[in-house]
Amino acid sequence: MSDLARFSINQMTVKQLSLPELVAACVELGIPGVGLWRDPVQTYGLDATAKLVRDAGLTVTTLCRGGFFTAIDPAERAAALDDNRRAIDEAATLGTDTLVLVSGGLPAGSKDLYGARERIADALGELGPYAEQHGVRLAIEPLHPMFASDRCVVSTLAQALDIAERFPAHQVGVTVDTYHIWWDDTAPAQIARAGASGRIHTFQLADWITPLPEGVLNGRGQIGDGAIDMREWKRYVEEAGYTGPIEVELFNDDLWARDGRELLAETAARFVEHAIR
Repeated sequence: MSDLARFSINQMTVKQLSLPELVAACVELGIPGVGLWRDPVQTYGLDATAKLVRDAGLTVTTLCRGGFFTAIDPAERAAALDDNRRAIDEAATLGTDTLVLVSGGLPAGSKDLYGARERIADALGELGPYAEQHGVRLAIEPLHPMFASDRCVVSTLAQALDIAERFPAHQVGVTVDTYHIWWDDTAPAQIARAGASGRIHTFQLADWITPLPEGVLNGRGQIGDGAIDMREWKRYVEEAGYTGPIEVELFNDDLWARDGRELLAETAARFVEHAIR
């Protein structure tokens, strides 16, 4: 088996590449999978993107992102549900079975984390059956606690699973992302919990480097440059039964300033060095 057989490059890692450039580089480097983002897909065209990746023989491992379910205003909640139905439709068109969810932060003026998480569950109760009808699974991604106020009130795998387990596993599961959970000493047990019920829907790698940049969002380090033992986390998910693709998803201004083709080749090599061999 090729060292890259399970490797998928998340589109944001090399966002400086256009979709045709990304696809061509993946084919050239022998990279079999891509994780796509909705905005660039919509810009290029949904049907055109689906044809581009299909003709190249690439697998779309995930689509990002759905979510943002925590609004209180009824009109805002209805709009979010409509947008997530569109995201499910897009995932199905692209041929991926996994829509990654960033669940949303606290609404303006609210300090009610519990209520926000309950609104996420309410939304999933409506969206889960729709996703199932389209052959798409919803993957709740817990984000590091520093994002709890503005981006995602789900901060741990335990919190994500407490929500996901209200629904069938083929409708709702979780995203395991090293960047967001490496600090949590309960995470290995929660990975086992997720695996036991078939809820690990995708596995993503990014490293933790310090100091974090201003704004922190674009602080994901190239794998091998930071504090996270990638092989250890890969072992956790595999012991839990996960055998699917492994995405590398990086947000980093310094990486985005580089040549995209060169960065993609480096990322593939780092994946082999730090996660496979």
